[in-house]
Amino acid sequence: MRNFLIICFLLNSSVASSTESITLSTAQIYNLGIKLGKLEAISSVPLLTAPAMVTIPPSHEYVVSTTHAGLINSIEVALGDEVKKGQLLASINSPDLLSLQQRHLQSVNELQLAKTDFLRDKKLFEEQVIADRRWLKTKANYQVAVSHLNETKQLLSIAGLSKQDIRRLEAKHRLNSRLNIIAPIAGVVLQRNKSIGERADAMAPLFRIANLNKLWLDISVPQQRINLVHVGDTVAIQGMNVTARVFLLAKNVDTDNQTVLVRAEIETGLDTIRPGQTVNAHISQSSTTAIFKVPNAALAKYSGGTYVFIRSATGFTAQPVQVMGKQENKTIITGVLTQGSEIALRGAVALKANLLGLGDE
Repeated sequence: MRNFLIICFLLNSSVASSTESITLSTAQIYNLGIKLGKLEAISSVPLLTAPAMVTIPPSHEYVVSTTHAGLINSIEVALGDEVKKGQLLASINSPDLLSLQQRHLQSVNELQLAKTDFLRDKKLFEEQVIADRRWLKTKANYQVAVSHLNETKQLLSIAGLSKQDIRRLEAKHRLNSRLNIIAPIAGVVLQRNKSIGERADAMAPLFRIANLNKLWLDISVPQQRINLVHVGDTVAIQGMNVTARVFLLAKNVDTDNQTVLVRAEIETGLDTIRPGQTVNAHISQSSTTAIFKVPNAALAKYSGGTYVFIRSATGFTAQPVQVMGKQENKTIITGVLTQGSEIALRGAVALKANLLGLGDE
């Protein structure tokens, strides 16, 4: 029965050319199974899909190490913990720290002696009691003592001692072998390399901390298609509510897989994605012309052209369009189209038959 209706439609409808109307009644449209829908404009054209990895910007990642070797006697954080800047991560019993504190106290004493000599000889020089040479030597010794004190104070600061700890050491002269490992940034503990009781060597990495409020997508785009991508293009991740924007196109090609690095900064959905995750990235480009997304079944091809069928008062009108891209089972098109126009979303095969002249037969 359905085939008979199609044949009747082909015999009774008339089309002089692809730009003329196809006359159809509402009943014929229903019997042919033609599904109608409205044209919906979109803002960007899908360019390509490529694999990508979520990465951390270098400025948001920090490897924590110790400046002095020692034995780890406590660890205060676990893998995955969120930490604040200045929070205690671990403590180390370090004999080297004792030597550094001793050097600092020695520098304090040497500066006190040098300062006493400096003030005395300064007064004697002003009274012209001592020679220039002695005054210059005394002043030089004082400046060297100041430099030594600043050096040991900075070394203690690098080792993890606060200004308050250093002042307490200078006041009470009590040495402490406990070396505190402090979080240099706020973030999440992504890696822990040591356990309690292990020896930590100087400059050996103990923790890896990252601030995850900023993430990148490193996209591997085939070098044959890199010319399609531009800075400012938008990126969406398949199956996730995550968007990003391209800000870097690499200048070199990876010799192993012949891809070019495209880097995008994630703008939305940071809480749904994790560093190291591999995803499929869809790159899209904004368009200055009106573009629309329609089902593949809404298009008809013949004579080298692509058409959609726009609903009219008496039936349909075939309208030529230009295909700009594809996205799953949808096609991106542009042309002389109007937002909200009603088109045939399904049943274009029957309408195409008229354009091929089958109706004349």
